[in-house]
Amino acid sequence: MNETFARRLTGLAGIATAAALIIEVPLYFIYSGPPPDSNVLARLLIAIVALAFLIVFVTAFRELVKRVNPAYEWVGTMAFATGLVYAAVTLVSSGLEAGAVIAADRSIDPTITVSGTYILYGSIGRLLLALFLAAVGYAVTRTNLLPRWTGRSAYVLAGVNLLFVPSLFFGNNPANFYAANGWGTTALMGAILSYWLLALGISTYRSGARRTAAAGVPQPADR
Repeated sequence: MNETFARRLTGLAGIATAAALIIEVPLYFIYSGPPPDSNVLARLLIAIVALAFLIVFVTAFRELVKRVNPAYEWVGTMAFATGLVYAAVTLVSSGLEAGAVIAADRSIDPTITVSGTYILYGSIGRLLLALFLAAVGYAVTRTNLLPRWTGRSAYVLAGVNLLFVPSLFFGNNPANFYAANGWGTTALMGAILSYWLLALGISTYRSGARRTAAAGVPQPADR
């Protein structure tokens, strides 16, 4: 995998992940009470697809960092590892929710009923994302593989995620902003991550396109 292809693959995977997450998040706010099974299963299916694209993204990002500056491959590996663990934890949460919804003989709200997912979606997910974003920010700023705003924004988002780690002490009411499964801890942070990934994906893909265009421009010695 050369650098141009790594940039394109990372960008496309980031865009695909973001698109799926952007579609998923509003589905949580359609119903005020327990949503129908179709709503819950649809949003979980979209989340599973998003996480599959996220795995591609973190894998390609590690390769991109290695291609740009091998000295910082360890940072790319850290971003890969934390992103992969985050995807695995969230997939487990999705499986628990989907299983509970399928088995229930009535409509349930899995964000309340399935207590095992509170900390997985909340504090654990926030800590893993903070580590992932910090690694991405460090890799970007040290290697200059993307514009500076991408690294700085990654640091900011890492800090915001850390602020939500103690939310496990504040109950399990999803209507509350700051709770173990509150809308701020889960839905809002997911929405912010999705739009950040969209911007990062577009920037990364465009950097690959620019490299391709530059490579196609004949040099003075070739004219």
